[in-house]
Amino acid sequence: MSSIFTKIVNKEIPCYKVAETHEFLAFLDVNPNAKGHTLCILKKEVNKIFDLDSTTYLALMEFSRTVAIALEKAVDCKRVGMTVIGLEVPHVHVHLIPLNAMDDAQFIKKEVVTPEEFQAIARKISSFL
Repeated sequence: MSSIFTKIVNKEIPCYKVAETHEFLAFLDVNPNAKGHTLCILKKEVNKIFDLDSTTYLALMEFSRTVAIALEKAVDCKRVGMTVIGLEVPHVHVHLIPLNAMDDAQFIKKEVVTPEEFQAIARKISSFL
């Protein structure tokens, strides 16, 4: 069965796309820790990040870095944090989270964001790529 991220890649489920290459996709998390919380995924469905070959792993980190730099320009924050957990969705993904406090990285507090805000944030991040 395809993961929810594979369904997003296949355009079966919509997303607020931030960036895309042949190999990777970045989109806003619809249940964000902070406004601008972005997920960077490998389009190919792989369960665990350390199952990636080193070339793909490094390419994902470089893609995530590029998106993080744009994110930090687009969203008011002290820094962009990065985490890889991967328990909820068995598909390699990197969380890029705008941080102003340590609580922003704890996956406890969630932001309420309207569809219009999601669209505006995605456009703004994309504009810095």
